[in-house]
Amino acid sequence: MEKGVQRWVVDISKWDPTPHDFSFALYLLPQHHHSSIIKYVKLEDRKRALVSRLLQYALVHQVLGIPFEEITINRTIEGKPYLEIDKAGMDFPNFNFNVSHHGDYVAIASEPLCLVGLDIVSCTIPLRETIPEFVQNFSSYFSSFEWDNILNAGTSDEILIEFYRYWCLKEAYVKAIGIGVAYGLDKVEFHHTGWGNISVKIDGETMTEWKFWLFELGKRHWASVAKGHPKSATESYKRTLRQSDFDEEDYNKGLYLPDAPFLSKTVEQLISIFCEAKG
Repeated sequence: MEKGVQRWVVDISKWDPTPHDFSFALYLLPQHHHSSIIKYVKLEDRKRALVSRLLQYALVHQVLGIPFEEITINRTIEGKPYLEIDKAGMDFPNFNFNVSHHGDYVAIASEPLCLVGLDIVSCTIPLRETIPEFVQNFSSYFSSFEWDNILNAGTSDEILIEFYRYWCLKEAYVKAIGIGVAYGLDKVEFHHTGWGNISVKIDGETMTEWKFWLFELGKRHWASVAKGHPKSATESYKRTLRQSDFDEEDYNKGLYLPDAPFLSKTVEQLISIFCEAKG
């Protein structure tokens, strides 16, 4: 199952497409995706949306071997992308993926059995308010334990970084289960040792069926990956999965698969995957 554990990341600041380049990449995707990409006014936002979808199709094609014209990717009512289940083949019990973008980076993570959630944060300094004022806006999303750790992190910049690290983990968790970010995040409490050995408590109970990682991507960007039990998914996302019930032994085979490092990809490499497949 290890082939189903993938982590790909693209630095979009390194791609400066001409209008022709952008259109060429856009038309590699199914027509129904185009409007959700070109609706953005700013080129950087269009790039993020386009590369997010290129990553999804390229990864599904490479990992599962499905021809591009047979890949169908939809979204749940909450907006989480998923692969149509009848196209997933039999190699993996529960192949699923998640995407994220912020700042210069767009990334995708996939898992063969566990739910997977991915979030990227760009640790940008707020322009119209001080760092303490900015962070205070989000205080209700953190437990008192987390909030104390954030406020006591050190300098203003260290407080901001600590805030974004916790935020990144919370986003990855809620994206894994398929809900919106606003629901009950103060009850989702993260613990760590030097930002390794990360665990989560929900309503005070340690969730042993979940694992988390936090990666520094560079240029003050972080990515977090969450993986957990399919039974935790929202009903709408659970219906997209092949299987949500596993006995402990089978589930642990997925939970304890070795995690994969993020592989850096270029937009040109993604485009070549499409072109080679289509001849």
